[in-house]
Amino acid sequence: MENGNSSGDNKSSRKPIRCKAAVSRKAGEPLVMEEIMVAPPQPYEVRIRIICTALCHSDVTFWKLQVPPACFPRILGHEAIGVVESVGENVKEVVEGDTVLPTFMPDCGDCVDCKSHKSNLCSKFPFKVSPWMPRYENSSRFTDLNGQTLFHFLNVSSFSEYTVLDVANIVKIDSSIPPSRACLLSCGVSTGVGAAWETAKVEQGSTVVIFGLGSIGLAVAEGARLCGASRIIGVDINPAKFQVGQNFGVTEFVNSMTCEKKRVSEVINEMTGGGADYCFECVGSSSLVQEAYACCRQGWGKTITLGVDKPGSQICLDSFDVLHHGKILMGSLFGGLKAKTHIPLLLKRYLSNELELDKFVTHEMKFEEINDAFQLLLEGKCIRCVLWMG
Repeated sequence: MENGNSSGDNKSSRKPIRCKAAVSRKAGEPLVMEEIMVAPPQPYEVRIRIICTALCHSDVTFWKLQVPPACFPRILGHEAIGVVESVGENVKEVVEGDTVLPTFMPDCGDCVDCKSHKSNLCSKFPFKVSPWMPRYENSSRFTDLNGQTLFHFLNVSSFSEYTVLDVANIVKIDSSIPPSRACLLSCGVSTGVGAAWETAKVEQGSTVVIFGLGSIGLAVAEGARLCGASRIIGVDINPAKFQVGQNFGVTEFVNSMTCEKKRVSEVINEMTGGGADYCFECVGSSSLVQEAYACCRQGWGKTITLGVDKPGSQICLDSFDVLHHGKILMGSLFGGLKAKTHIPLLLKRYLSNELELDKFVTHEMKFEEINDAFQLLLEGKCIRCVLWMG
């Protein structure tokens, strides 16, 4: 057994590491900071030391969720950056000491889908909210000090000083990039920017509508700005979001609570003279997906859904509208990005001062303050809060 200061040599790489983690033991209750055991990596796996991790609304969603795929006790967290501590057999793309971004979306590089430019949905490791390692079903690398299994989350589980990932879920990056900025591309910023850039392929001079100006919606605005959209209309129930959104390229704002007797889609259709070129639903509400679809332009309008709704939620669309109006409705996981291909490109745009990551980070705190950080997120007081280990 090694403590969290393991040197990463061949002998220690085969031993469990004892370290600190924030464990979610019951839905909605404060995370418990405790010591756990992290097993060594199996073939095609890497064990990494987390440098810092950011909070995402998906963490909050599954922290509060009381029905499957929720399960407890679990180590949440999926937006992070770390250093490879040890590698399992057959791992060739990284070595000990490499800086990596974990990603919840696998990119195996071998299957038909990963080799195609048309999709980022790996068929070798289909995306699912599993409590296990992706390559080894019913297998966890975490236990508490009593030997109880702790479940994984979104292939990452970054609310721990050390974690184990499949090699399909890591991207090697330049170690000189500030960790608190690079980690944002592990999930949230990539998801929003990618949705505009890769999924929708927003064109220069186009009109974009974004439902929900949380961190994902703001990342969509940033992506639309980078693509050259001329109008970026934000829709939210909080008027304070407009001032925030302007920093990300939002040009106009609609408060959906003050539309009087009109539907939001009617207001948008009037503002745009028949509908927007691209609409993005970033809240996770089937009714908002319908509103977004109703105000994207007939003939070429695209509606992209990014929000995570409750399990079993359904979207109801009028079949006449679908048939006669020629619109497109599509989902976007991780912004349609292939992690190993597109994350390095986004990092280059950050280094060239095109992609503005700094404005997303509103708070930086110690890992031990994670429950305070959760509260900030719940109260809508932060865009991204970065938690530093050690």
